[in-house]
Amino acid sequence: MNPFYYTLILFLLSCFLWQCSPSLSQQGIPDPGTYQQKLNMEVMGAKRNYWLHIPANYDPQKETPLVVVVHGAFSTARKMEKESGFSEVADQEGFLVAYPSGAYGLFGLFQHWNAGHCCGKAVNDNIDDVGFLDTVIDDISQRFLVDSKRIYMVGFSNGGMLTYRFAAERTNRLAAAATLAAALGGRPSSKSPWWKISPPSEPLPMIIFHARDDEIVPYYGGISPRKGGERKYISVAESVDFWIENNHCRKEAIEQRLYGGRVTRTSWADSQGENEVILYSIDNWGHKWPGRYFTGKLDKDDDFRTFNAVDLIWEFFRK
Repeated sequence: MNPFYYTLILFLLSCFLWQCSPSLSQQGIPDPGTYQQKLNMEVMGAKRNYWLHIPANYDPQKETPLVVVVHGAFSTARKMEKESGFSEVADQEGFLVAYPSGAYGLFGLFQHWNAGHCCGKAVNDNIDDVGFLDTVIDDISQRFLVDSKRIYMVGFSNGGMLTYRFAAERTNRLAAAATLAAALGGRPSSKSPWWKISPPSEPLPMIIFHARDDEIVPYYGGISPRKGGERKYISVAESVDFWIENNHCRKEAIEQRLYGGRVTRTSWADSQGENEVILYSIDNWGHKWPGRYFTGKLDKDDDFRTFNAVDLIWEFFRK
């Protein structure tokens, strides 16, 4: 297909989906479902937005937990909803889920975030994505009876990097956080200084997932094997050590081999058992969300087929 016509089709499709998507602002007490909300914040003339999933059997008179799920670079909020499976778990467990949309993109696609050290134009233009996530939480809290003590954040890849940053700069807004395939610091070139998240104001429970063979954001740090260039990332070990120190965890770790030995679960507890750090290191998985959307496609005899990050994350948050 001619590239021009392909781009035109994408544009028309995205416009159709944008116009036909249900708007949260048009609802009274909304029925269960996923709604788009535009905010009075603009980047390059376009209003910023998020999507909110209202769970089945939602009770507007009851304080409800909120989970904010941040997509990766060059993805979308709706794709994150589908691949993560958070809306399905929300329907079972009764919590709200927000899926914010990155600032820059093409026809509503390919958005990304300013996580401090990554990525792209959002960093170069110093987009205030921490402030944007603040506004998303505030907007939802004004419309719904959100339990302010049970607000959580989850991020994948570039979205995980932003989650690390938000967790450090807005620690008191969250009850816990989760990152997948992310790094809490790095530098875009050899001429740039290393950038790392600032020390949080207080401890925060943290659960981390990362594949050892990730070729986009390498587990052991350094340059991306797939992308090359000069950009370097901080390793998973350094990211974990940052949170162990911040949460005043004991250095002794508890390690378990799970799913036929393909997953290593390592945990560090603080003296009160309230600010645990957990790391799931995964073999042979690459740079994908580790959940049913992808694992369910594996062979039936594959031990990893039943691995579902969203279940583990919500179990961790629920504590």
